[in-house]
Amino acid sequence: MVDIQQPLILHKNTFDPIRMGVIGVGNMGQHHSRILSLLKDVELVGVSDVSVERGIDIASKYRVRFFENYLDLLPHIDAVCIAVPTRLHHSVGIDCLNAGVHTLIEKPIAANITEAESLVNAAADSKGILQVGHIERFNPAFQELSKVLKTEEVLALEAHRMSPYSQRANDVSVVLDLMIHDIDLLLELVNSTVVKLTASGSRRSNSDHLNYVTATLGFANGIVATLTASKVTHCKIRRLAVHCENCLTEADFLNNDILIHRQTTANYSTEYGQVWYRQDGLIEKVHTTKVEPLHAELEHFVHCIRGGDQPSVGGVQALKALRLASSIEQMALDGKIWQQSDINYQYLNPLPTKSF
Repeated sequence: MVDIQQPLILHKNTFDPIRMGVIGVGNMGQHHSRILSLLKDVELVGVSDVSVERGIDIASKYRVRFFENYLDLLPHIDAVCIAVPTRLHHSVGIDCLNAGVHTLIEKPIAANITEAESLVNAAADSKGILQVGHIERFNPAFQELSKVLKTEEVLALEAHRMSPYSQRANDVSVVLDLMIHDIDLLLELVNSTVVKLTASGSRRSNSDHLNYVTATLGFANGIVATLTASKVTHCKIRRLAVHCENCLTEADFLNNDILIHRQTTANYSTEYGQVWYRQDGLIEKVHTTKVEPLHAELEHFVHCIRGGDQPSVGGVQALKALRLASSIEQMALDGKIWQQSDINYQYLNPLPTKSF
């Protein structure tokens, strides 16, 4: 049984800097370390990594302590950022929460639903902060997109998140590595129950996990969405298109751009037996800020620790995204159509109705 997050507790002294650490200073953790070293009212105390050489290098760069065993870091800090491989999220996260340390875990929250539920419950028991690194929530393009859509009637969404093949995060499928970003954004924007799901995927010949997956979702409010994620595409794409009653809105998360396409006139006239057709359109470009999403995410984490707010992506929200991601992944592996009617999507159970 997953508990909702309990009321947050204030940092022990509002005027003291928050002592923070980073566990795992590889691809993402090094950037956590960089930003934490610059944040106001934060003291980066130390870092930990299984690679002593890499850990010492990052610790020396920011003039902090290196801890070969992350457990030795915990007594010295108030909060921590965990950027270890997904399979270790649960074990490391539980240790931090049980030690009374506010915790930010990179996405996905855990490798499976059982581990994610355990983390959510541990956070509730500790009455501390559990935030999950769904960084696209803090992308300026997404934040402006959310504002635009508040005045529009959404009909459908299309998300494309593509990357060339890389050894990074090759311990999980493309669903848990890339698509889960758009799953989280989709659930935030649509705010409705999933009632239908189809998905299919493929993998490289030398891969143990799915590298390309496309999924189509139907929601109780009538909105449909298509999500495509790839680790075998020879360019990088991060786009979300929203088809609305009065416009098409496109968000490019890589280039921090939002374009709104509107039809202004459409008419035709017959002259001397010929039909002349004209359609004029208007393209609006929405202004966005240049704030680094990770910087905004870590500032939000610090704000929550001081008792100002609930995390915009806490454990419960991340668990919902993981539940849906796990269903999509299993669907792509099984090649079934799943229909759901009476239960909420966060408890989505596959009911096979048709085989491809």
